Amino acid sequence: MRTVPCVLMRGGTSKGPVFLANHLPTDPQQRDEVLLSLMGSGHELEIDGIGGGSPQTSKVAIVSRSPHPDADVDYLFVQVMVTQRRVDTAPNCGNMLCAIGPFAIEHGLVNAGSPMTRVRIRNLNTNTFVDSDVMTPNGRVRYDGDTAIDGVPGTAAPIKLTFLNAAGAKTGRLLPTGRVRDEFDGVVATCIDMAMPMVLLHAEALGKTGYESPAELDADSAFLQRLERIRLQAGLAMGLGDVSQMVIPKPVLLAPARHGGTLSVRYFMPHTCHRSVAATGAIGLATACALPGSVAHDVAPIEGEALVRLEHPGGQIEVSLQPAADGNPDNLRASLVRTARRLFSGEVYIPSLRRTGS
Repeated sequence: MRTVPCVLMRGGTSKGPVFLANHLPTDPQQRDEVLLSLMGSGHELEIDGIGGGSPQTSKVAIVSRSPHPDADVDYLFVQVMVTQRRVDTAPNCGNMLCAIGPFAIEHGLVNAGSPMTRVRIRNLNTNTFVDSDVMTPNGRVRYDGDTAIDGVPGTAAPIKLTFLNAAGAKTGRLLPTGRVRDEFDGVVATCIDMAMPMVLLHAEALGKTGYESPAELDADSAFLQRLERIRLQAGLAMGLGDVSQMVIPKPVLLAPARHGGTLSVRYFMPHTCHRSVAATGAIGLATACALPGSVAHDVAPIEGEALVRLEHPGGQIEVSLQPAADGNPDNLRASLVRTARRLFSGEVYIPSLRRTGS
């Protein structure tokens, strides 16, 4: 069996291997087959690979030096399906994104400063740019610290992510349908593309409170089928075409906050409920609160510079919004603080690809 150098990292509330691009095949199909094999995709536990058996732990990041003048490194995110032998490279992942800065510094792609190093990242999935501020006292990445994020035990060093041009990441427009409100399957929705294409829905419109646990929502097959019908209709309206084999747009249920936050959310990935919320999803949800007429603004209207606290099943996530000087919501900047940790480095063994296409 061949081997590939690999670093397993936790990024925010996600986990997965990070690779240098030149260690993987350049042909996308061959690359994807390697990833499917090394992750163990096609089995609910990914028992024959290093995947974790859930969408949050079946993620891959691929990093290289960037030829773009506004970026230091390029980052390609790959969502590896757990029970299906396929991948999706349509979306970005903001949680794995916070592992890219430390990885790039430790692999010599970016020279470290002190006490902090800014890594300019271009996400290849969405062609968006993100500044990642990594703690590097004495020129070395620091992982330990006092920052806690809900959904991850303990504390670690903070990593600040600032999204610079996240509006229209996949569709080219903040509001892909051209409207702030649409209706699908009799349910009012807001379709937004800010770091992540999403369809936002009032929980009560689907017979839910918005405070259910992920397990409760995942167990309601009739609800999930209706949610998927809405998602498919929204995908067409957003110009994404048939999204039945795509993980975007993500459907999100909204409800009033109950624990001192701004908004309560249940974020789907898209067929199971996230145990917290994706970082990219949080960027879009916070932005939606600042859009008059959106379903998020109905529940939690905000104006101007603000700190938005999103309540999710694992706790809360905070997003700082900075409106553009020209008032154009497309130029709004959003930032959030996450943490990351290097878990192990070494070589991952790749079994024979004789199962290709199975």
